[in-house]
Amino acid sequence: MQNLNTILSQPLQIGPVTARNRVFLAPLSGISDLPFRQLAWTCGAGLVFTEMVASRELVTERRESQVRLRGDGIDPHVVQLAGREAWWMGEAARIAEAEGASMIDINMGCPAKKVTGGYSGSALMRDPDHALDLIEATVKAVSVPVTLKMRLGWDDDSHNAALIAARAEAAGVQMITVHGRTRMQFYEGVANWDAIARVRDAITVPLIANGDIVSRDAIAECLRRSGADAVMVGRASRGQPWICGELAGADGVPAPGAERAAIALDHYRMMIAHYGEDVGVRHARKHIGWYLETLAPATPVALKSAMMTARKAQETLEMFAEALGAAADRLPALSMENAA
Repeated sequence: MQNLNTILSQPLQIGPVTARNRVFLAPLSGISDLPFRQLAWTCGAGLVFTEMVASRELVTERRESQVRLRGDGIDPHVVQLAGREAWWMGEAARIAEAEGASMIDINMGCPAKKVTGGYSGSALMRDPDHALDLIEATVKAVSVPVTLKMRLGWDDDSHNAALIAARAEAAGVQMITVHGRTRMQFYEGVANWDAIARVRDAITVPLIANGDIVSRDAIAECLRRSGADAVMVGRASRGQPWICGELAGADGVPAPGAERAAIALDHYRMMIAHYGEDVGVRHARKHIGWYLETLAPATPVALKSAMMTARKAQETLEMFAEALGAAADRLPALSMENAA
C-alpha cells in the first residue's frame, strides 16, 4: 500500500465531481447542518454531505427541508435524499440540482426506526427491486452524479450490499458508501471492514468505507481490509469538525488548544446566526456538550448545567468561552431575520 498521507491527500474523481481528498464527512441527521458542514469544509474535509433531506417534504416545500438543502460556500455541494417512492425521489433530485447540488446521494443506510418504519433508509435493502426503482428514477432525473450510501444488509442473514451495489452501478450510480454494520446492529459492536471488501469485488466505481473511522490507524486498517478508495467519518466528528481535515493531513488543520476553542466558539456563533436566538441556543446545547467532552472534560458540573439551561445567546457564549479558557466577544445584534 502507498504511504497513507499520499493516499488520503489524493483527489478522488466521482464522474465530473472532484473530491479534494479522501476523508469525507458523513450525512448526520441533526448534526451536519449548514454551520457544521461549513466548518468541516473549512477545516479540510474532502467532501461534506447534507443531513438527510426527505424527498416528499422537499417537493411539498417544507421549510425545514429547504433549509437542509443549503450549501452556501461549499463546493462540491452534496445533498443526501431519503424516500420510499421513485417519483418523489426523482422530483426531489431535480429540485436539489436546480438549487445548486453538485451531487445527489441516496440514503439506504439510516437505521432509525422512524425512517425504516416508513420503508426508507436501510429498510430499502429488504427489497432490492424496489430500491433499484428509486435509484433509477433519481439517476434519470438529474445530470449530476448520483451516489448511494447503505449498510451491509438488514441483518446478519441478509448481507446483500454487494448485490445491490452491482445493480446500482449498472443503473448509473457513480460512487457507493458502505457502513460496515447491518441495520439491526445500529451502532453496536464493531464495523466489519472485511465484509465491505465483498462490495469492492462487485463494483468498479469508487467505494467509500464508513463505520468506526476514528483515527489514522483505523483508516490504514480499514483501507487494507476493505479495499475502499476513501473513508467517511460519522459520529467521531461530534465536537470535532476539524477531524476529517486532520485525518487527511490537509493544510489548515487547527492546532490543539486555543485554535480549536476558537473554532468551537465560531461554530456557536454560526448556529445562532443560522437559526436565530431561540432555536439556535437550544440546537447548540448538544454541540456544546460534545465540545466540552473533547476540549474541556473537566468542566465543573454546575457550569455545564448552566450552559444546558441558559436561554440567552450571549450568556451561553460567555459561559462556553469560560469553560474553554477563551475570550468571548459580543454577538452581533440578533433578530429573527438572522434565522435560517
